[in-house]
Amino acid sequence: MVRILVVDDNPAVRNYLRSLLEQQNSWHVCDEARTGGEALQRVKNNPPDMILLDFQMPDVNGLDAARQISSLFPEIPILMVTIHLSKQLEQEARKAGIRGACAKSDVGSIVAAVDALLHQGTYFPTAALEQ
Repeated sequence: MVRILVVDDNPAVRNYLRSLLEQQNSWHVCDEARTGGEALQRVKNNPPDMILLDFQMPDVNGLDAARQISSLFPEIPILMVTIHLSKQLEQEARKAGIRGACAKSDVGSIVAAVDALLHQGTYFPTAALEQ
């Protein structure tokens, strides 16, 4: 069972992501966090197999949280899920150690991205569009 931490300041979004992820038989949302700082504590206390991380959050944003988590746990894949997906954000996400980024509105891409990251891949849709 793959253990996934979902990080978003909006409880409705966390519930949406949980229900989406848990439709896959081998995926389980093991914990949730509301802020980047809270996510860092949760990862330190009980490292998950994967993290879904929002970009815009109170206290520590997704990029800063990812930098901190990646420096401590480089083996944990991080997927940024955001409404603000852009080429520039994807570039910054890569620099922060994030292995994938997708839009919250694109349900299919979230499942595909999680699957790609769990198989040691990456998922950056705007980079694929440019090729």
